[in-house]
Amino acid sequence: MSAMNLQTIKVACSNCNLRELCMPMGLNAEELDRIDEVVSLRRKVKRGTPLFRNGEKFSSLYAIRTGFFKTCVASEDGRDQVTGFQMAGEIIGLDGIVNDQHTCDAVALEDAEVCVMPFDRIEELSREINGLQRHVHKIMSREIVREHGVMLLLGSMRAEERLAAFLLNLVQRLHARGFSQSELILRMTREEIGSYLGLKLETVSRTFSKFVEDGIVEVKQRHVRILNTEALTHLVNHETCN
Repeated sequence: MSAMNLQTIKVACSNCNLRELCMPMGLNAEELDRIDEVVSLRRKVKRGTPLFRNGEKFSSLYAIRTGFFKTCVASEDGRDQVTGFQMAGEIIGLDGIVNDQHTCDAVALEDAEVCVMPFDRIEELSREINGLQRHVHKIMSREIVREHGVMLLLGSMRAEERLAAFLLNLVQRLHARGFSQSELILRMTREEIGSYLGLKLETVSRTFSKFVEDGIVEVKQRHVRILNTEALTHLVNHETCN
């Protein structure tokens, strides 16, 4: 690990505008101070650089402060299979808890910064601060629910329904962070979207084009503006009701 990627600047969760997303609510000043002591390191990750790799020893969870990541595993033919996209306010590294080693790669899609949360210290603190323990369990549960959602996507949905669900999920997560409900910049490539959704690159491009023709979205390179949220929602709800 390069020393250039680590900063020993004091991280103050208590003053972070993303605290409500990655830390429990209702903690008192003393509890916040104790968490500040544990989460005392930030790491900068350059675009295209892995935060951690498959097989690497697990030691910490990471709260994304800025930037976007993708998690991926190598498929049997050697290609990367994208398993998820993570953004500011979300926590990654949970995959390493089971066997004390990471089971995927986490790669920055743009220059990013994460707060390092040493897991042994977090576990120790969780036994003393009930709110923190509940929050860690909540994060794990959220990941399980998200994985179930992906299984539903890949199990029965057509290409249009998969892309509609993906765009709606992405814009909802961004909106929770104060961004627009209808506009987003795709930090990932269409090929990476296809890998995640189980679609070929050509199918992703064709589906985007159909959405544009139908007046559902407006696309300018990686900038996407949703013009008809109801149409996207109808596509997803139609599938889940069948």
